[in-house]
Amino acid sequence: MKTKRTILVVDDDRAHRTMLRTLLSGWGYLIHEADDGETAIAAVRDKPFDLILMDIRMLKVSGLEALVEIKAFNPAIPVMIMTAYASLETAVEAVKKGAYDYLPKPLDFDELRLKMERAMEHRQLKEENALLKESLGSRFDRRNLIGSAPVMVRLLDTVAQVAPSEATVLITGESGTGKEMIAGAIHFNSRRREGPFVKINCAAITETLLESELFGHEKGAFTGADRRKEGKFRQADGGTIFLDEVSEMSLAMQVKLLRVLQEREITRVGGNEAVKVDVRVIAATNRDLAEEIGAGRFREDLFYRLNVVTLLAPPLRERAEDIPILAQHFLTHFAQKNHKRIKGFSPQAMDRLRHYPWPGNVRELMNAVERGVVLSRSDYLEETELSLVIATGPDDTSDGDSSPGGKRSSSLDEVEKDAVIRTLEDAKGNKSEAARRLGVTRRTLHLKLKKYGLMD
Repeated sequence: MKTKRTILVVDDDRAHRTMLRTLLSGWGYLIHEADDGETAIAAVRDKPFDLILMDIRMLKVSGLEALVEIKAFNPAIPVMIMTAYASLETAVEAVKKGAYDYLPKPLDFDELRLKMERAMEHRQLKEENALLKESLGSRFDRRNLIGSAPVMVRLLDTVAQVAPSEATVLITGESGTGKEMIAGAIHFNSRRREGPFVKINCAAITETLLESELFGHEKGAFTGADRRKEGKFRQADGGTIFLDEVSEMSLAMQVKLLRVLQEREITRVGGNEAVKVDVRVIAATNRDLAEEIGAGRFREDLFYRLNVVTLLAPPLRERAEDIPILAQHFLTHFAQKNHKRIKGFSPQAMDRLRHYPWPGNVRELMNAVERGVVLSRSDYLEETELSLVIATGPDDTSDGDSSPGGKRSSSLDEVEKDAVIRTLEDAKGNKSEAARRLGVTRRTLHLKLKKYGLMD
């Protein structure tokens, strides 16, 4: 049986609320009421809604003030503003603050019903269109680098400026921050967009095989080389190559990469012929290359070749206001992928997502939402269906240092250590599986185990 859609009616006029309850109930909706913006904010934090009808003029907290709070908590909820003080200025302000639409009082019931249906259909279509764009190969489009936090806005502006150029780009940032997505956005918004976008993780391939993977090899170059193989640079000719975790290259490989960047030509393993390549290089690392240079692990001349333009992928904790938008985006994607109709997050689940420190950054958030979707049995993803790591996160609030029970919140290191321990236990000691669940590489997990004294 189809689940009824739930509407929150917010108005300090009791008679108007009663009228709307009777009308909307007759149309088949479940109705909840709030008599002020403050009450509405509390209701949204406590229950999930498909749509909110809210008066703009109320005594304690106005509709516009409540709108801002509601959209910050859950940007996916469509909010329609009602007012007896109809003016273009008020309408524009409400829409700028995130309202879906604007209705003057006295309400035209036919217009109300039509706009309500459109608002809820718009939400569904928006989610379906996002998935369609991804399925059509637009997942690396700049528009899919989701975020409205100031640090993300600056990054997106820089991506737009850098993409049309031919400059080599170095992307830095912690594991799981989306460096590959940034690289893809640069390529697919460049003049090379019709060419190949080739990716290679330098940390995932042994040193003996990396040269062959990058530059190719001739037949008979080594045992098992029964035919000529073209490397990643040749595959990327006319397009872009993305060298992820470039800092993991040995010094010997760094010398060979430097020559390719200088000469724009490669030599296959076991061969003597220099082959010209037309490739844009984007590299990424989660290490501080200045420290690596100082320690003698990274060549300074290679650094300057790669570091024509540097972009920093910000950690999720520095763009916490983007968590609700990202979480809803991942939920829509994985619900479609798993053939589930999940409308959103329960307020408790969203609250946990917003206050967890996310040591694994966006990748960890994505993995947590995917697991939650797989486990979900209702229209809304509940807190208990999120991962064990999240469920055992800090029970603090954003307003202070103590939890409701009076216990001081754990530091980020303590929470991260606890998350690593519990995830390893849950994975029965399997480090590869634990790294996957945490949304980090196996090497990053190894470094965290070493940091917290958890090595065998």
